[in-house]
Amino acid sequence: HTHTQGDRQGHRHTQGDRHTQGDTDTQGDRHTDRGTQGDTDTQTGGHTGTDRHRHRCAGGRAGGGGQPLTAPMDLLRSLGHPEELLNLIRYKLGTDTSTRTRAAAKRPDAMSETLRTCYVYLNQTSRSFAAVIQALDGDLRQAVCIFYLVLRALDTVEDDMSIPLEVKVPMLHNFHTYLYLPGWSYSQSQQRDAQVLHDFPSISLEFRSLAKVYQDVIANICHKMGLGMAEFLEKRVQSIKEWDMYCHYVAGLVGIGLSRLFAASELEEPVVGEDTELANSMGLFLQKTNIIRDYLEDQQEGREFWPHEVWSKYVDKLSDFSRPANLQAALQCLNELVTNALQHVPDVITYLSRLHNQSVFNFCAIPQVMAIATLAACYNNPQVFRGVVKIRKGQAVTLMLEATNMEAVKGMFRQYSGVIRQKVPSAGISGVGTRQIVQKVEALSQSERELVSHGHLSPIYLSLAMFLVAVSWQYWQTLTHSSEEYRPTQ
Repeated sequence: HTHTQGDRQGHRHTQGDRHTQGDTDTQGDRHTDRGTQGDTDTQTGGHTGTDRHRHRCAGGRAGGGGQPLTAPMDLLRSLGHPEELLNLIRYKLGTDTSTRTRAAAKRPDAMSETLRTCYVYLNQTSRSFAAVIQALDGDLRQAVCIFYLVLRALDTVEDDMSIPLEVKVPMLHNFHTYLYLPGWSYSQSQQRDAQVLHDFPSISLEFRSLAKVYQDVIANICHKMGLGMAEFLEKRVQSIKEWDMYCHYVAGLVGIGLSRLFAASELEEPVVGEDTELANSMGLFLQKTNIIRDYLEDQQEGREFWPHEVWSKYVDKLSDFSRPANLQAALQCLNELVTNALQHVPDVITYLSRLHNQSVFNFCAIPQVMAIATLAACYNNPQVFRGVVKIRKGQAVTLMLEATNMEAVKGMFRQYSGVIRQKVPSAGISGVGTRQIVQKVEALSQSERELVSHGHLSPIYLSLAMFLVAVSWQYWQTLTHSSEEYRPTQ
């Protein structure tokens, strides 16, 4: 997201705190932490790194901004999708452990005081990221935790409009060196996540306790990201090339860094860390999804991340898309950007197919399937210019629980690319390109297993769905009432 110090685009993606967004956000947290998993900010999660764009992303918020994941209205929205109802119940009752159990394999008493503090900061800055990071295996868990907090601290500096440019630019350029200075901290920030700067010595201490191979990756990515942030502080994204570069700095570098950490842990093959092109595409897909989806929010906050090269073909000012008279032009621009984002999907499929460790696969796959679901919801959708486009929470939970193997993930990509294909309008300059990339994605995602969601069900299925909702709700109410009665008085 480009920023001007005055007109700031204060976003970035960092692995997507937005573990993705729909009713959910996407993996990436700036587009990162709000990013894509549910409100699809659940994991925007997995691959991007900070909360920035504060675009939940593809990251995002799997649970819709801190609200209970399964409220009565969530059940009603999934009434026509019985598989979503069942998955909401599974998630609510905690019977599935594939993606969200295992807090940290280490017991708190086995951690150092500063490491415990780091996990506290992790949970405070991104609950969605905290859950998925703490599910990683072995020492990779700690390395990714510290990587996230370092990038969050860097992002907080970039976002803090109270820091003068003459101070901020050198800080961004040199931030990677602070990792090796035990006493360095910055106490003047009043940003939401300022604690990671105030107590940076705890984070840097745990950084220096990591294996050198992890330290080298984190410091290198921090250096490159700081340079990129400084570059885009005072300029807007003009061309498609600059859009790709901006997304590379704020999300692609996170994907590259994470991939190198995966390989360094030996949980994944060396090629995962060596193929930077695929890792970069993982981040770009999430970041672009968040930027596309968050058009109206960014406009309301004075930020612009859509590339001038594209939107200027349709209107004189980007804000003109929110005017009803410009709806058709707005939809054409929207569809062109979605088509651009879809170009990264083949790389995403190839990347995910190389992963072997289950915890790493879940960490990476969930934000990506949240992102394709979010793009399918956004494509040719006027709501992008009127409000918030979200995927159902039942839909988000289903993706989270099912995206645990490559066959299932390919089925999801095929399903949602098919949704986009059916929505391609007959008019519009990007329609041909959209059909071409969708056909390519569908060919690459041929799978014996596809996620099936029926939009029209017979009365007997609707009756069954309503019965399940009623029984489940009554069960939860009974449990809550019983728990309150049992609670001992102080």
